[in-house]
Amino acid sequence: MNKGDIEMENTLWSKYAQVLVEYSVDVQPGDLTIIRATSHEAQPLVKEIYKQVLQKGGHPVVHAAMEGLGETFIKYASDEQLSYIDPMMELEYKTADKFISIGAPTNTKTMAKADSKKMAKRSAATRELSNLMLKRSAEGSLKWVIADFPTNALAQEAKMSLDDYTDFLIKSCYLHLDNPIEKWREIDREQQRIADYLNSTTKLHIIGEETDITFNTEGRKWLNCSGQCNFPDGEIYTSPVEDSANGTIYFDFPQIYRGNEAQKVRLRLENGKVVEASAEKGQDYFLDMINMDEGSRFVGEIAIGTNYMIQDITGNILFDEKIGGAIHMALGASYPEAGGKNVSGLHWDLIKNMKHGGEIYADDKLIYKDGKFVI
Repeated sequence: MNKGDIEMENTLWSKYAQVLVEYSVDVQPGDLTIIRATSHEAQPLVKEIYKQVLQKGGHPVVHAAMEGLGETFIKYASDEQLSYIDPMMELEYKTADKFISIGAPTNTKTMAKADSKKMAKRSAATRELSNLMLKRSAEGSLKWVIADFPTNALAQEAKMSLDDYTDFLIKSCYLHLDNPIEKWREIDREQQRIADYLNSTTKLHIIGEETDITFNTEGRKWLNCSGQCNFPDGEIYTSPVEDSANGTIYFDFPQIYRGNEAQKVRLRLENGKVVEASAEKGQDYFLDMINMDEGSRFVGEIAIGTNYMIQDITGNILFDEKIGGAIHMALGASYPEAGGKNVSGLHWDLIKNMKHGGEIYADDKLIYKDGKFVI
């Protein structure tokens, strides 16, 4: 790599870090800021985030994971160990002002052969920490963001070269622009206009391939996702009334959760609960996950993807759920800030293509057709 390439790369990571530190979590003087990375691969971005948090007057604390420990834990942990919560981690969840989490896997399949029942037990045990983070976020006492650093593993999962995947990530984050923060502010304004409209409605009706399903959203809030919690971003979502989902829905895209995959998922819901579920691939794993606890068969989220820089499944939910022209419905935990009350250790976003005949009605008015809003 020549000097010019190194300078260009350093500028890119600096710009990426600036969006996360200034725009996404808005680090202020004195903020305890936890920076987490899933592997050493993210070092260039993590170092830049660390520097910029210091420059903002924050107190950065870095946790870099060693890949493979999660697989080892699930393989050898007893039931007591699966239920154990690290008190230091619990303290961070209670006291941190900002969380910046960077995914940089070197192997996206480390958990593919892990015991799904033990994984479900672990998820159930850590549910209270997840709920605490969501509660603090809803109250405004905590800001968090999840982002990714391009690695060969993510590129392979997306069936791209590393160069192509890096270019894809840059563009989906609008980091190729001179001022990505201004672009995300523009997206924020437009999506807020749509969220405001949806907040004046009380019923959502989705129609598409093998799909006819309704939700009650009365008393719930549609929220605008424009780079504050996920990066990249691009969705508008809510948590529907827990007992309101009725109908059938088919998810044509591959559905990936913790390195495992379910394909061609079909669901039937009655009074908010999944009463029939099937998948043409990965059905046993899918059923283990939705049988995790009492809340895992209920809908925690319904969302509309708006990032048209993302068009294809990459195997990475951070990107895939934002696909412009798709929707996703999550089973499991709902969002308190949206008014959601469902509690679960699961939150599995299931993605559906809406570009070919899909329609969404709000209070019986057509608002979305063939993958685009028409309001």
